[in-house]
Order: sequence, then C-alpha cells, then structure tokens
Amino acid sequence: MNHGLDIGTLLLRVILGITMLAHGYNHAFGGGKLAGTARWFESIGIRPGRVHALFATLTELGVAPLLFLGFLTPLAAAGVLGVMLVALISNHLKNGYFIFRPGEGYEYVLFITFTSLALGALGGGGWSIDHTLVDRDVAGCHLLYGWKGLLVTAIAGGGGAALLLATCWRPNRPRPEDAGSPAPT
Repeated sequence: MNHGLDIGTLLLRVILGITMLAHGYNHAFGGGKLAGTARWFESIGIRPGRVHALFATLTELGVAPLLFLGFLTPLAAAGVLGVMLVALISNHLKNGYFIFRPGEGYEYVLFITFTSLALGALGGGGWSIDHTLVDRDVAGCHLLYGWKGLLVTAIAGGGGAALLLATCWRPNRPRPEDAGSPAPT
C-alpha cells in the first residue's frame, strides 16, 4: 500500500472536482448565467453558443461528482481535458502564457489540461470507487489507470475537443475594412 499515492490522487481528484464544479456553477448561475455563457461562446466563434454552453456546463457539473468519488476517473479526467483543450485553443492560446496578460493567457488552462492527463494515468487511487472495482476485477476496470487510463483520457477528451473544434468553431476573422485602419484611441 502506498498511502502517499492515495493521498496525492485524492487531492488531485478533489481539486479538479472543485474547479469543475465552480466552473459549471458559474456558467449556469453566475454573472450572465447560461445565456451569458452562450453569448461568450458565440463571441469566440463556437456555435451554436447555447448548445455548447449547455454541454460545457453539464460536462463540468457532471465530472465533479465522478472525480470526488474516484469513479470512472479516466473518463471524468477526459471531460476535464476536453473542456480545457477547447478553452485553450479557442480562447487562451493566442494571449501568451501568463494568465494576467490581456485576454487571459494559457498557464492556468494548460496546468489543468496536464493535471487531467496525469490523473487519467494515476487513476482514482486507493481511496476511490475505481479501486474497489479493480480489486473485485469487474470487467473493463483494467482501463482505469496506467497507460490505458492515460490513453482513455487522451483519446476521449482530446478526440471530443478536436471533433467540437473541427465542426463548430469558426474563429472570428477581422473584417477587410478593418485591415490597415488605425486602432481606436
């Protein structure tokens, strides 16, 4: 038994769960609520904004309890990965590394992205429902940690993000009449 690993995975699961719960709650009930989130998605070129705001919010709220319980951890981590990759590519990457840069850089999103990949590889740890299932040798649970867990997370989360971006993201292009004109003062 490696309690250090169990503590580490528990801490990663809990902080990712809290982060996703807070994100989902804010999208649904904060500031502009779901309608405001939908308008923001539209403004960065993810359409239809209402559908994607709803799916992102449900994903964030749905993965949180899975992470807290350590249940299907690589799939929960895949949900985090998918949301973060979409945010990284559609909004944060162009703003540079640091989050305090105008438009918010990608350091925070990148950190959560790699944390979700690490958690997919680690699995739920000893204090998780996944551990109970693995110990009982339930069919399919061999995919809950290690290289297989990492691949499940990377393929499901990365594949979902790639599919969404390829089919629904159309970045706003500068208008031709704006090219070469001076910036407003």
